[in-house]
Amino acid sequence: MRRRVLVVAALIERAGEVLVARRKEEGERAGLWEFPGGKVEAGEGERAALARELREELGVRVQVGELYARLEHIYPDLQVELALYRARLHEREEPRPLTAQELRWVPRRALPGLPFCEADVPVLTQLAEEP
Repeated sequence: MRRRVLVVAALIERAGEVLVARRKEEGERAGLWEFPGGKVEAGEGERAALARELREELGVRVQVGELYARLEHIYPDLQVELALYRARLHEREEPRPLTAQELRWVPRRALPGLPFCEADVPVLTQLAEEP
């Protein structure tokens, strides 16, 4: 039986580029790119969880906006429900890779060219094609 998790992630944009994070080289889905975020804890709301995860993973405060997409993906070991929210960094906040291997600002068009976690893939083309 697969574990089922609810994951929240942030769509953070700046000057036409999207912030993405590369997972560390060890562990599940090692070295793949993803939108920054993490698991929702028991009793926690999605937006609050996303704000907490971004503080812990990137050292930033954000304003969480509207839901951009909700996806479901089944990995061999895990069933993921992914809620991708638009988010905006507070003024003068600069993300740091506290738990990721690397952070990168990527033009929307270039997103489908990166090796992303499978759960994120369905929105990459949509993002790349939006103005």
